[in-house]
Amino acid sequence: MTEPPRPPGEYGSPSDPYSTPPSYPGGTPGAGYPPPTSGAGYQQQGYGAYQQPGAYGTPGGAPVGYANSDEKTWALIAHFGGILVGFIAPLVALLAKGNESPTVKAHANEALNFHITWGIAMIISVVIAVCTFGIASPLPLLVWVFVLAFAIIAGMKANNGELYRYPATFRFIK
Repeated sequence: MTEPPRPPGEYGSPSDPYSTPPSYPGGTPGAGYPPPTSGAGYQQQGYGAYQQPGAYGTPGGAPVGYANSDEKTWALIAHFGGILVGFIAPLVALLAKGNESPTVKAHANEALNFHITWGIAMIISVVIAVCTFGIASPLPLLVWVFVLAFAIIAGMKANNGELYRYPATFRFIK
């Protein structure tokens, strides 16, 4: 079935094929179609590359996303650095960039709480292993594997721009 002819000057009319398409209310002028409301790759206007809608504006919501690659680097240092040096790496990240970036502060606080909690657990497991004359010697290794696994998960989430809440962690620092 064919469409009836349109008056000259109207978009898509055979007599004027180069006319501009009508703009959609609330959309891009001249686009001729409504703006997308969902789907892969869609970002709302005003949000950064890694940021999810409502992250900063929601009360109690932890900030996510990065304004620049420096913030992402410091968040990754906070999570991955704790594997090697314990709570020192998240503490350095918090002190270095925590006042400048709410995102780095959120990542560093979370990593710092986790590494302090599990640093204490590591000390306790070593004491138990020594006091039992090696019977509980696998205990410190199990604690270290737990720390390694969850720090890697948190680092991967941070790399994607998401804030990860570590499990089994006391929240010493808010």
